[in-house]
Amino acid sequence: MPCFKQPKHFQTFMILHWPLCYLVIFWIVNPLFIYLLFTSLWLLPTLYFVWYFLDWKTPEQGGRRSAWVRNWYIWTHVRDYFPIMIVKTKDLSPEHNYLMGVHPHGLLTYGAFCNFCTEATGFSKIFPGITPHLATLSYFFRIPLIREYLMAKGVCSVSQPAIDYLLSHDTGNLVGIVVGGVGEALQSVPNTTTLIIQKRKGFVRTALQHGAHLVPTFTFGENDVFNQVVFHQDSRMFKFQSWFRRTVGFYFCVFYGRGFRRGSTGLLPYPLPITTVVGEPLIVPKIEKPSQEVVDKYHALYMEALQKLFDQHKTKHGLSETQKLLFL
Repeated sequence: MPCFKQPKHFQTFMILHWPLCYLVIFWIVNPLFIYLLFTSLWLLPTLYFVWYFLDWKTPEQGGRRSAWVRNWYIWTHVRDYFPIMIVKTKDLSPEHNYLMGVHPHGLLTYGAFCNFCTEATGFSKIFPGITPHLATLSYFFRIPLIREYLMAKGVCSVSQPAIDYLLSHDTGNLVGIVVGGVGEALQSVPNTTTLIIQKRKGFVRTALQHGAHLVPTFTFGENDVFNQVVFHQDSRMFKFQSWFRRTVGFYFCVFYGRGFRRGSTGLLPYPLPITTVVGEPLIVPKIEKPSQEVVDKYHALYMEALQKLFDQHKTKHGLSETQKLLFL
């Protein structure tokens, strides 16, 4: 007997596997557009592609967010499936801009998606005057239709021009970067708290150049909603994953979770709590050309703040007092 009734099975699967949706659109809708060019409906794809090229720079110039899309009722189903929550530890003043580190990446980054790309957990009420932007691969903004959908949710490109634009225009902008990147996805297995951050210092340099305060966050439960098959670095499968990463831009991970029926195995995530804790902002001076020593200093301070945040909240979210946060 099915374990849940809402939303429907196929709907649930597609909502919770958004990267799959992107690939479906890329491999089905794009060829369809090309096909329509040679039919009596040729004007439709022609007009869209004209719009696509005229609007090419918008993703790197603040995007085009939609309160309507961010408030779709369907996002509440995503929130309630796990459930997903956001916890504020300090207020964020709308008078400043912020660069937020998102940790860990997880396999599909459910916590960051729900908390910062939708209003399902009430971000605008919890942080009034703050406009969140979650940065993702620039590749997605080259896919017709997907780019419109992403911009509507306030997602921005992780490219330097896009981030520079948001941190230099107006105030109250919060740009979230998954610091560990796609490489951290391979570390996403249950009961682990391993982050790739030791050599990831570019986000600190960018924060210094704009005087944007650094905000550490940690999403508890993100790594627990799937089991991942981890391959040895000398195996053919690991080499294939590395090749896929170089070619496509993200890792081909082999994972499994629950099925549609109780006790079965499938590709749905386990319905376990996911909680994103937003830490106290680290005040950063504005230095147009920061030296490596200054970057290293604030990178170390950021890791200390992240470690403190993790230690203060880990026992509240199912981890033991002895659980360590490992920085790679």
